[in-house]
Amino acid sequence: MESDPLLFRDLTFIFVAAVLGGLAARQLHLPMILGYVVGGIAISPFTPGPQLSEIHTFESLAEIGVALLMFSIGVEFSIDDLMRVKAVALGGGTLGISLSLLLAVGMSRLAGWTITQGLVIGAAVSVASTMVLSRLLAERGAMGTTHGRVKIGITLFEDFAVVIMTVLLPLFAGSEHGVLARAAWTLGKSVVLLVPLVFVSLKVIPGLIRRANRTNDMELTLMVAVAICLSAASLAHAVGFSVALGAFVAGLSISGMKDLHSAHSQIIPLRDAFVALFFVSLGTLIQPKILLHHLPLLWQMLFLIIVGKFVIWLIVVKLFRYSTPVAISTAAGLTQIGELSFVVIRTAREANMVGEEVFVATLAASLISIFLNVFITKAALTWAEKKIPEAELSPA
Repeated sequence: MESDPLLFRDLTFIFVAAVLGGLAARQLHLPMILGYVVGGIAISPFTPGPQLSEIHTFESLAEIGVALLMFSIGVEFSIDDLMRVKAVALGGGTLGISLSLLLAVGMSRLAGWTITQGLVIGAAVSVASTMVLSRLLAERGAMGTTHGRVKIGITLFEDFAVVIMTVLLPLFAGSEHGVLARAAWTLGKSVVLLVPLVFVSLKVIPGLIRRANRTNDMELTLMVAVAICLSAASLAHAVGFSVALGAFVAGLSISGMKDLHSAHSQIIPLRDAFVALFFVSLGTLIQPKILLHHLPLLWQMLFLIIVGKFVIWLIVVKLFRYSTPVAISTAAGLTQIGELSFVVIRTAREANMVGEEVFVATLAASLISIFLNVFITKAALTWAEKKIPEAELSPA
């Protein structure tokens, strides 16, 4: 079979762009995903310079990155950590996401959006990046502090909420009549179909990984983990759910079993390679011309992310009786959107709920918000650490 030289050339462009973008981000002490997306913009058909010949081929391939990312989030989803701050994580997380949705829908009239667009934008801006936030907290040694646990607890809940959003959002793509009935039907069907999937995941997956571990063969363990991740994702997709949901459930099935986490550690390098491909592919979809024609939409989204979310989370954390410094530090850390917002907006785009301009504006808003959040979070942490009592700063 004759190989396609354009395919190999495009793959070379993608990974060179990822390396150069990642190195630049590392040198500037910025999150790597920023570098990947900027690298994608550089090789996009919509910008001068080297260009990919076929974007959609790699957009499909990048789905593997989404599956591996959600599998990892499932493995790393710590029920214990969530329970330590369960009130603000579960109750506050639900309230914060709901208020973000209401604010975006409320802005629809002023901004000229449809209600559906407002709902999608609200869903996309309501979830902050656990990956970005955890890196900033780790650099400060603040992961185990009170404000660190509150932030991570909320973002873990948001990670879980994304799974629900990917199931429910497409329901709003059709007629607005009977949405509640369709939502109830879909959730009911989801429970019926997910029960056997979860049962199989809990009963079969741990046994398969333990058997692979006993061979002490790292290559076999990697293959088993990848096969499980992609099989669960494919099964979920076959019964009408998202790839993200199936992969998340597969990862969640071993999250509490520390002896099985070696399978996850084996998959991390492969995950990172495909996640880089995912973010570079996203960068190639940013169309500067569309963005320039919809700058008001970008500024409105940035207002929601930076100002709206800061106010919402400041109020929510205070309602759960945390001190003002903890509330300010938490609110500052959540003024960004990242990788899972892309999953949400892609789900909505595939359901024809939003146009290309919303998709492109979301990507740009994510880039800008993550960049600004690095400085906002560091400034808030520096200020808050002087005000928070020593007991709340000591890792527990």
